[in-house]
Amino acid sequence: MFGNMLAMDLRPSLPFPEPPFPEPGGDQVVVLHGVSWDQYVALSNARTSSRPLMAYLDGELEIVSTSREHEIDKKLIARFVEAYADAASVSLNAIGNATFRKKAKSAGVEPDECYCVGPMKKFPTLAIEVVYTSGGVDKLEIYRRLGVTEVWFWIERRFWIYRLVGKTYEPQNKSGEMPRLDLDRLTRAIHATEESGQTEAVRAYRNSLRRRR
Repeated sequence: MFGNMLAMDLRPSLPFPEPPFPEPGGDQVVVLHGVSWDQYVALSNARTSSRPLMAYLDGELEIVSTSREHEIDKKLIARFVEAYADAASVSLNAIGNATFRKKAKSAGVEPDECYCVGPMKKFPTLAIEVVYTSGGVDKLEIYRRLGVTEVWFWIERRFWIYRLVGKTYEPQNKSGEMPRLDLDRLTRAIHATEESGQTEAVRAYRNSLRRRR
């Protein structure tokens, strides 16, 4: 599919390498330089699905083919977070991995998962990024330009929380969007979940939260 995209009229003016397919245990990341905004939008819109993931910042285009492990982790995190919101009566509105762009800011991104805590807005208030491979564009700078309130990175199977304070992100020990969420407990629940026991693990987590209320 991606090879067909590269055969578009953009190819003569922008010689894209063919991105590799993901291998078990890691994502495959390609960063292209000197990409115009119009080229980025055209490539993004030419996809027939949200894969591969794309992020854009000041002429750099990151293309990510995600691994099985990446996808399992992102869905587990989403399921647990949504279970928490259900048990704690938090207004959590999911947007998934929609494309968010601001041409004036020369920035665009597709989160692994994102939400609005409270009423829906044009941009999410909480974005979640699963990171399995180093390198790529500066995602935090993209989110800053888009005005996303809080970003969670899942790196080496733990959470790193950043919250927008004024015009910069500051690291946090807990979520400001869901301040009562115990991130250590959430992390342990994710670690303890087997691939074929996801539903049971999420149900047990939700039930334990309800018993504590």
